[in-house]
Amino acid sequence: MAEGDWDEVTIIRKRAPRAGQLKSPQAINAAQRQGLEIETSKKFSAGQNKQHEAAKNVAKLDRETEELHHETVGLDVGRLIQQGRQAKSMTQKDLATKICEKPQVVNEYENGKAIPNQVVLSKMERALGMKLRGKDKGQPLAPKSK
Repeated sequence: MAEGDWDEVTIIRKRAPRAGQLKSPQAINAAQRQGLEIETSKKFSAGQNKQHEAAKNVAKLDRETEELHHETVGLDVGRLIQQGRQAKSMTQKDLATKICEKPQVVNEYENGKAIPNQVVLSKMERALGMKLRGKDKGQPLAPKSK
């Protein structure tokens, strides 16, 4: 290097700015002042823990006229549960603890508001000793043959 080249500076291994630094407000303002092209994109549902998209799109759901609702347990099943529970002189809480469920679950089944769960119904059948599903509802549960 000659003695007269003091104005020339060579920078070796300068790090490129990180992605986070490029997105900062200072970097964006500097790019706008320089007249550089800036790309912006809107992220929908960002930061809302939405991992899966809905199967139907929103417009199709808006056009849908059919009311969608879950099937619930019938009142006949609720009455059977209540009668079987009272025949064994159990409270809702006693039945719930026996089948390892919350008392609210038993209450919803008796009121006919619960969405039927086959596991819960089978536990109730065994605890009460009567069928709650199928065409022979209310009949005593057949003993298991070996």
